[in-house]
Amino acid sequence: MRLSVLVPALTLAVLIGVAGCSGGSRISHSSPKQAYDRGMEQYKNENYDEAIRYFRGVLSYGRGNQWGPDAQFHLAMAQRKKGKYLVAANEFKRFTRLYRNNPMVPRAEYEQARAYYARSPDYQLSQTDTRKAIELFQLFIDRYPDHELVPEAQDKVDELRAKLAHKQYAAGELYERREMWPAATTTYESAFNQYPDTPWADDALLGALRSYIRYADRSVQEKQAERYQQAIAQYDRLTQLFPESSLLEQAHRLRDEAQRKLEQVREREQERQSLAQEGTSGNAK
Repeated sequence: MRLSVLVPALTLAVLIGVAGCSGGSRISHSSPKQAYDRGMEQYKNENYDEAIRYFRGVLSYGRGNQWGPDAQFHLAMAQRKKGKYLVAANEFKRFTRLYRNNPMVPRAEYEQARAYYARSPDYQLSQTDTRKAIELFQLFIDRYPDHELVPEAQDKVDELRAKLAHKQYAAGELYERREMWPAATTTYESAFNQYPDTPWADDALLGALRSYIRYADRSVQEKQAERYQQAIAQYDRLTQLFPESSLLEQAHRLRDEAQRKLEQVREREQERQSLAQEGTSGNAK
């Protein structure tokens, strides 16, 4: 057989094989109700790919049909069950836009936030999805303060804020290890100021106290007193706001160190001023 004839024949055979395979995955339904019922059956059996096909079949009859809202909602749920969290979030968002007056809109908004919550990574990584989840949970809480899911949403907000606080605290630790004292003090203080209601708040104040002492140790004499005083201010905040903190013993030792060094700086300053005055008196004579 000539090559020019063989190549088209092989190509045709491949195309027929592909069409047969794709045909094997097709679904059949004669109405939106039938497509929905079959989709729910597959969903309950955890056959999420098949369920999604049927739910899309429901929507192919027009998104305004009787079973359209439930199909759209469960399509989003099936995507989430598959671990397609970003796709699921977009499908929940589509539900809220298409069916604004549907009683399931609050639940869809909650589930959209939960999809981003599922994408939130360990604290060491980028927290874009964490912040998006917090934003959406907070919108849900503000819009539906009496909804039964508000306590769960608030728990997740608290959990995610603690993760952001941990990340900020870890950044302060990194600057401290590298002896980048201005950055360390600023970052620790920022961790406390932004997340004072998280488990990392007292750690952040202790980190700021510790870093201000080391910052002062390495500062020029004119700046030392100010920075030891800032260290003591962090101690005061820590003891006032967290009187039961397990970190107080460490904080007491650091405060004593800062106080002792502050007194030494003041004594040296007094000596310097005394010597300067004596020099001035001597010149006058």
